[in-house]
Amino acid sequence: MKNTIFTGAAVAITTPFNLDGSINYEGLGKNIDYQIDNGTDAIVVCGTTGESSTMTEAEHLDCIKFTVDYTNHRVPVIAGTGSNDTRCAIELSVEAQKLGADGLLLVTPYYNKTTQAGLLNHFTIIANSVNIPIILYNIPGRTGLNISVETLEKLAHHKNIAAVKEASGNISYTAQVAAACGDLIDIYSGNDDMIVPVMSLGGKGVISVLSNILPKETHEIAQLCLDNDFQKAGELQLKYLELINSLFCEVNPIPVKEAMNHLGMAAGTCRMPLTKMSADNVARLLSAMQNVGLPVSVVD
Repeated sequence: MKNTIFTGAAVAITTPFNLDGSINYEGLGKNIDYQIDNGTDAIVVCGTTGESSTMTEAEHLDCIKFTVDYTNHRVPVIAGTGSNDTRCAIELSVEAQKLGADGLLLVTPYYNKTTQAGLLNHFTIIANSVNIPIILYNIPGRTGLNISVETLEKLAHHKNIAAVKEASGNISYTAQVAAACGDLIDIYSGNDDMIVPVMSLGGKGVISVLSNILPKETHEIAQLCLDNDFQKAGELQLKYLELINSLFCEVNPIPVKEAMNHLGMAAGTCRMPLTKMSADNVARLLSAMQNVGLPVSVVD
């Protein structure tokens, strides 16, 4: 068995932007404090929710450095360093390790995609370049590419490949991974609406969008699963289901940034090509927030 990076709920933290489009580091620091003060078990920076695909390499590394330094070992920091260019992913991964990241999140190559043999080589070469644990990120809805169970089982034998963030939405696939890989690899839910099902199959937690606005509650759901109280965890999962669904009624992270802005948190807008949320979906989101008692305010 490999060392587990974290158990419980990690936040897939947003990257707040200033009006001029630059990164709002003061706001990011406040958001990190809010997460840690409310029980978040790890910070995942520069992932999908962090809009890493719109960042320059310099911004990407600056954001990782700030998060590592500001968090200051209070919780693990996992840096998103994946790319559809293997060389770029190696460079980002090596630099993130130098900056002090506790782990890496590597998404499957997108757009150009690859064969399963290419996936095996891609992840193996990156893993060979570092000495910190890696979470593979399987999200075929975004990338158009699924890591097969057979490929994942082979990758699970690498000393640095510690976990998979499973966001296919296919619980049967998750069960097959758990059966095939066993203790060789940890499984984290990549979907907030599947925390309890994934953890009931032995998953160690979730990498969560919901945690940006409900860190304490998301941690509680995961902790209840770790405590084998799946009935209560399931009740909470269902309590927040409407809100979870509303956070994905448009492309992530458009809704969660809208929600954060209405809560007075640092978020700002998304970088293009992501655009402002539609009025109908804003109304849906605010209704779901109010239904769970969140203090929604008006945003100009």
